[in-house]
Amino acid sequence: MLSRSAGPRAQAGWVRVDCHLHTVASGDAVLTLEQLAERARQTGLDVIGLFLTERIPYVLPLPEVVGRIRTQGGLVYAPHPFDQVRSSLGGVLPGLCEEGAVDIIEVFNAKIADQALNDRAAELAGVFTLPGGVGSDAHDAPGVGAAYLEMPDFDGPASFLAALAHARVSGEFRPHAPRYPRRPPGSGRAG
Repeated sequence: MLSRSAGPRAQAGWVRVDCHLHTVASGDAVLTLEQLAERARQTGLDVIGLFLTERIPYVLPLPEVVGRIRTQGGLVYAPHPFDQVRSSLGGVLPGLCEEGAVDIIEVFNAKIADQALNDRAAELAGVFTLPGGVGSDAHDAPGVGAAYLEMPDFDGPASFLAALAHARVSGEFRPHAPRYPRRPPGSGRAG
């Protein structure tokens, strides 16, 4: 799923992409789709869902998640791979990369205070010649746009991957970004 904003900040033919956002559908965020769209417009972001057409439950085994993403024609994005506070793929990520199961490694996450962890992710992406993604990891409207890529416009997964080679990273650590607890299944509204 991909939507574009009319934000004037990116140069002609380029877009701003925040690859890692959460909405109320995530179960641990307060950001609605309407708030996301408005905040993206305000910050000049173009928002991407990494080409998924169906929601994938977060409780599935990793190989099944990768398989479901591939079945949808989507891209596998490894978020905050070495974060020491939140769950991450750091321990198994090199093996997944060797298997060809990962398309993009997040090399900057705005919620990670220790830049060395982002640098470690960038080094791993370089070892496997994988493009780097960037995300605000926003769970609320003020966090949207804390980190994004400025990159050539694209029209699907293959051209997105190609455009990442020319992307410029923009981001800052956002220590104030609150963390919201997961809601029990079935207790929240869909978004």
